[in-house]
Amino acid sequence: MLAVANQKGGVAKTTTVASLGAALAQRGRRVLLVDLDPQASLTFSLGVDPEDLDVAVGDVLLGEKDAGDAIVVAEEAVHLLPSTIDLARAEESLASRTGREHRLRAALQGVLDDYDWILLDCPPSLGVLTAAALTAATDLLIPLQCETLAHRGVGQLLDTVHDVRAYTNPDLTVLGVLPTSYDGRTRHARAVLEAITESYDLEVLEPPIPRSIRFAEAPAYGLSILQTATNHRGAQAYRDVADRLLA
Repeated sequence: MLAVANQKGGVAKTTTVASLGAALAQRGRRVLLVDLDPQASLTFSLGVDPEDLDVAVGDVLLGEKDAGDAIVVAEEAVHLLPSTIDLARAEESLASRTGREHRLRAALQGVLDDYDWILLDCPPSLGVLTAAALTAATDLLIPLQCETLAHRGVGQLLDTVHDVRAYTNPDLTVLGVLPTSYDGRTRHARAVLEAITESYDLEVLEPPIPRSIRFAEAPAYGLSILQTATNHRGAQAYRDVADRLLA
């Protein structure tokens, strides 16, 4: 189970989850994507309208429904545990409940054997939902926009990882950072990656994901870039990252 997290918004968490999910499905893996953001960006990106949903991840976290009741089949052979705006209210309710960090892991137990990969799309915060995702996950991937301000929050995220390992999930592994919106022609982008590896001793997953308007266009079709721009270098980059994860 792979959590994709970074409390800074706009670093391509949702794009990474959707694209890696599609790439893993193309490799014949059974894939479940879990949308843990009340903004439901992943749900929208996969062509599912949150307004049409009767059951979503918030109901599952509150114990009102089983995960299997909420999972829908999206495009590109991936399954989705979708989100709606009601997840914001569910998060408020969870904050005062016992065992809140363990709710997601418990909720997914019943479907673990149905999937080879479960990818968790975390919200842009270090609140209850991200803590629950890190508690449930075996591994963490940190998308990182290659700009100075983008990497300032990595230390805070790693502090949270330290706490999670200490109290709720001692086996959580940080796979490393995935550079996104990368322009290798600029000295600045390369310097940011060097600063990350030196400051935090994190592995940089390659290839970096290039900056491209094609990523912003894909959600309008309810598909990932692997379908809307099959031969684009951004699509190939995500396939290569998926192959690295499988290896």
